[in-house]
Amino acid sequence: MARTPTNDRPERGRGGERGERAPRGRGGDQNPREREESEFVDKLVHINRVAKVVKGGRRFAFAALVVVGDAKGRVGVGSGKAREVPEAIRKATEQAKRNMIKIALREGRTLHHDAYGRFGAGRVILRAAPPGTGIIAGGPMRAVFETMGVQDVVAKCLGTSNPHNMIKATFAALENLASPRLIAAKRGKKVGEIIGRRDGSADAAAAGA
Repeated sequence: MARTPTNDRPERGRGGERGERAPRGRGGDQNPREREESEFVDKLVHINRVAKVVKGGRRFAFAALVVVGDAKGRVGVGSGKAREVPEAIRKATEQAKRNMIKIALREGRTLHHDAYGRFGAGRVILRAAPPGTGIIAGGPMRAVFETMGVQDVVAKCLGTSNPHNMIKATFAALENLASPRLIAAKRGKKVGEIIGRRDGSADAAAAGA
């Protein structure tokens, strides 16, 4: 007896021609944008509820202040406002990524020299520290150093405790920092001469003491 042809063929499963392919579990198939975002470290510094008075009453919104860095010397700050907290944080994070600056670090752990920054009523002093000191700084300034990748630093806030002014004063101080490579390029000298003078002056001061 001849078998009647039929089209009811079983679909093949994993790796088959007609079946759906199983999703790959390899970690290398990552979107470049997701990989770039995973390199950044963001910290929520401050969030505030604000109100707008309208005809029908008051409309409440949230203002967020976020610091973003790559732990390798790049850091940025941004602020965002929205009706919901997650949306405000997202806006602040995107603005911080657009406003990132590059800071040269000494030995990848501390600042090259002391710096002073001021913004409005905020005044801060940043000082380089030896290995093992850690981050000695207040809340808003600590977030900047942690996201930037600084391991040893001593910072002091002399003015207002407003987080916005403290953060902007800290960035003003960071922008005043100069690396030995930059100083050598401006003076037309070699980097070894600049570093040698700094070490020599420190040794002379220690001998005089």
